[in-house]
Parts: sequence; structure tokens; C-alpha cells
Amino acid sequence: MSGPVPAPSAPGSAGLPALVVTDDPQHGVSTYARRVAEAVAALVGRDLAVGPDALTGTAPPARSHLHFTDRLWGGSPEEAADRVEDLARRTSLTVTLHDLPQPSDGERNLPRRAECYRRVVEAAAGVVCNSRHEALLLDEHVLAGAGARAAVLPLAVDPVGPAPAPGQRPRPDGTAAVIGFFYPGKGHAELVDAVVELRAAGSALRVAALGRASTGHEAELAELVAGAASRGVSLEVTGYLDDDELLERCRRAAVPVAAHRHVSASGSIATWIAAGRRPLVPDTRYSREMAELRPGTLTLVDPDDLVTALAAALADPASTWLGPSAVTAPGLADVAAASVRWWADEVAW
Repeated sequence: MSGPVPAPSAPGSAGLPALVVTDDPQHGVSTYARRVAEAVAALVGRDLAVGPDALTGTAPPARSHLHFTDRLWGGSPEEAADRVEDLARRTSLTVTLHDLPQPSDGERNLPRRAECYRRVVEAAAGVVCNSRHEALLLDEHVLAGAGARAAVLPLAVDPVGPAPAPGQRPRPDGTAAVIGFFYPGKGHAELVDAVVELRAAGSALRVAALGRASTGHEAELAELVAGAASRGVSLEVTGYLDDDELLERCRRAAVPVAAHRHVSASGSIATWIAAGRRPLVPDTRYSREMAELRPGTLTLVDPDDLVTALAAALADPASTWLGPSAVTAPGLADVAAASVRWWADEVAW
């Protein structure tokens, strides 16, 4: 399996693809695509970003790269695959895959999503995964051998300025917080269950969802809020937060949490680290890979004993902040350089 790709020796924009940035400014994949495109522009001295419509116009670029998750490219997995296959007939296409299919998708959705991603992989001239774990998911559930051929470029983390020094940290707001879109399985329900147990033992901890419901899951989120309240737990849902608002809430949270057991690559974890926090993360194949990549940035916890981990974090607030030896790289500049190298030297356009 490919590892992270080294930086190019001589940056330049000749032969590089147009970088497709999708239109949903509140979607993490769109935001990440835009930030990588900006980092590539800073490296090569040319803005290569385009919208999706540029690929369907009268003169589409010869080469293009897009970030793919099925929910961003169509109303169904089938529609998303149709759309990418159409684009691949118009432009030579490379793809960064997000949200890889896995068993937690369920009996009905796993085969549909796996077939969607298989079609995307087969239409593409090259594929990037954001972790070795995702490359393994590609092999295990989408197309045998595809993961071994994929480049692995970890999600970038760029700290948002220096983390506050111990004496300058904001007063904790009393919440255990989760970042990003709500959908079943993201970990919100498990966090509520754990906080119910802690409150029964005398804790005043509350739960905060820093984000909004994923489209189609609004009713389920409302049910979770009502259910939490009936059990004596306040579950605050902030709705969409801009970058400054999100940073402020990340730094005020009493306990940063990324409770998703089935995550394949996590923008939420990256956001916590960028804010200077060391989140509680279930011990999984993916989280172990990220803990090895970025020593000192995660606290791995038993997925079945979140209560103990929350209690330990409340007893030792310093453990929820990055220490001076924590390693946050690779950052956006690293990912941009690795991408340029990959497009120039490894993709068979």
C-alpha cells in the first residue's frame, strides 16, 4: 500500500489538474477541498480551483481532481456514481475518497454505497484515501486491490494559532462536546448515555452538539434531544457555526469528544487538534493510526467505557489540551506538496 507521498522537488502548475470545489460551504468535505486548493495555489503560484459546472461546460479542463462522498454528489449513491462517471467521460479525473463504505452503513446501504464507490474508483485515473484504514476499507468492501493502488494522504491539521497557555485557557463551559453533522451512529447517543451515568453520580456535565443535523436526520436529532431531557441531561444543538464561533466553542468545551466508533477519517478530530484540544476518541483501527501519526494529540478510550474516560478528563482538565510535545503535522502545505508530487509523477493520466 502506498504511504504518504513525498513533496515535489520543483513546484509548478504545468500539467496539474483543475481542483473541483463543491458548492456546499457548510459541508466539511467542501471546506477541506477548498483549503487544499488554496494550499496548492500557494505552492505553485496559480489558483487551480473550479466549481463543478466547469467540468460540464463547453471546454472542460483536460485534467481534474475532486473530493468525493456520495451524499455530496447526488441524492442517492446511484445518482452520485452516475454523475462522477459522466464527469470522467469529459475530463481525466482523479478522486479523493471520503466516508468509505463499511458495515456500519447497514445491510441495505452497504451494498449500494460499495457499488457507488466501485464505479467511482473504476472511472478515476487515480485515487487518494485519507488513511491506511480507509485504503483497507476500500479493499475490504469496495474493490479488492484498489486500496493497495491508492495514495494515502492523511487529513491535514493546521493549528489555529498557538493553543492558549494553561493560565490563559477559557473557563470550561460544562459540556462534553461533539463536532459536526449529527446522524445516527456519530456518537451523540453514546455520549448522552455516558453523561446520564455521570450525572447520577453527582456530575453537572451537559452535552453539546457543535453543528446541525445532517439532511434527513432532523427528526432523529429532535428525538435524541427530547430523550436526553427526559433522562435529566441537557443536549444543546448549536446549529452551523462559522470558523470563529467553532474555535471559541472548541476551546470552551470541558471535554472534547469524537465518539464515532466507525469513523474512517475524521475532520472532527482534526478540528479538535487544530483548536489545541486533545479529544477522547474510541480505540479503533483508524484512531490508533492517527495516534501513531500525531503523537500526543488523542486520548484513546475503551469504546464501552466512555463514562470512566469522561470522569478522568473532568478530574484532569489539562489532559484535554495538547502538550508542548504534541505533533500536529502533516498540515495543509504538506498535503498540497504531496498532492502535486502524486499528480505529476504517479498518476497515469
